[in-house]
Amino acid sequence: MPESPIHRTIDAVWRMESAKIIAKLARMLRDVGLAEEFAQDALVTALEQWPRSGTPDNPGAWLMATAKNRALDELRHRKLVARNQEAIVNETPLLGTQAAGPDLAAEDDIGDDLLRLTFIACHPILSTEARTALTLRLLGGLTTTEIARAFLVPEPTIGQRIVRAKRTLAEARIPFEVPPAQERAARLSSVLEVIYLIFNEGYAATAGNDWMRPALCDEALRLGRILAELAPQEAEVHGLVALMEIQASRVGARVDAAGEPILLLAQNRGRWSQLLIRRGLAALERAEALGGALGPYALQAAIAACHARARTAEETDWVRIVALYDALYQLAPSPVVELNRAVAVSMAFGPAAALEVVDTLTKESRLKSYHLLPSVRGDLLEKLGRFEEARAEFTHAAGLAQNARERALLLGRAAACGSAAQ
Repeated sequence: MPESPIHRTIDAVWRMESAKIIAKLARMLRDVGLAEEFAQDALVTALEQWPRSGTPDNPGAWLMATAKNRALDELRHRKLVARNQEAIVNETPLLGTQAAGPDLAAEDDIGDDLLRLTFIACHPILSTEARTALTLRLLGGLTTTEIARAFLVPEPTIGQRIVRAKRTLAEARIPFEVPPAQERAARLSSVLEVIYLIFNEGYAATAGNDWMRPALCDEALRLGRILAELAPQEAEVHGLVALMEIQASRVGARVDAAGEPILLLAQNRGRWSQLLIRRGLAALERAEALGGALGPYALQAAIAACHARARTAEETDWVRIVALYDALYQLAPSPVVELNRAVAVSMAFGPAAALEVVDTLTKESRLKSYHLLPSVRGDLLEKLGRFEEARAEFTHAAGLAQNARERALLLGRAAACGSAAQ
């Protein structure tokens, strides 16, 4: 049965307003789980009433007011219970007392509430998987079904992660506040990690039948842009936004009409979004102006900017990209960074030089199941004319790949190398 226009309207309003509502209620109630429950109650009320009464003039304010009334009732109930308990202890009657409304004089800006909610949803006390699910639920307004579909995880698993996450936060009595200055950098790192993880899963899906899931890219970008507004002086926030904007600019060129992957060097750069590139470069300039040029996300954004500024693959400043990867490796040593650097070395100094780097990585235990290691090695061997060895590497990579489109691409390259070897 097709969805009615009013239900589509409610869904759109909920996506835009739910995070603000939950953030406001969480500050009032000091309980993220209860805040989401009352926000959901407001949504259910809208689903019941709006089809009959029509959409309110200000639907977001309507949802907020309805949810806040539920929260106020809860706070009044808590105060009455507390007074009753105190009266029992003191053996004094409650005659003449009133259940006064809660003290809400300190009404903070909604942006502060959203920032607090962001730090709570991405709290390091939670596992990465739990942080990701809770962020998409509380800040993205996605349903459990939508999150499960996006990550190809059973719906009950996602539901359990969210329930456990909210229980963990409640039991740990995590304060609903922006972390103090001495903790902010570490906590912000967790927030950025979650947002970029969501983006990467959309940009290069780890499993399933689709090469990309653009909806996740869009959601991560939306969260990153909101965070940049909430924390305008944090250089790495702008670095992450720059990186996502520039990478997202390529989405329209990364697959063909049949959904098959198109690798970076073969993409039609005329299909890259110039709007997103301009936005990304502006965000990168902001990060650099704030002194964050050497932050991990800003460095990756600078690498992406080298591609974005080049009209063709041949015009790319590969030597600069190698230098940027060197700086990134010094900051955050990782075999994956070194593998990406090897690709740039190949373009700047030739496949033989890059193969020496990659061969040292074959002993790295952390890359044992990482399909891109044999994939890159196969590419280098193919360029050197060692087709039989390249075929074996591509076949190995295909066996490790979890994404069906990527697996087919690698098997195709293996077959091509097999033909070239004959």
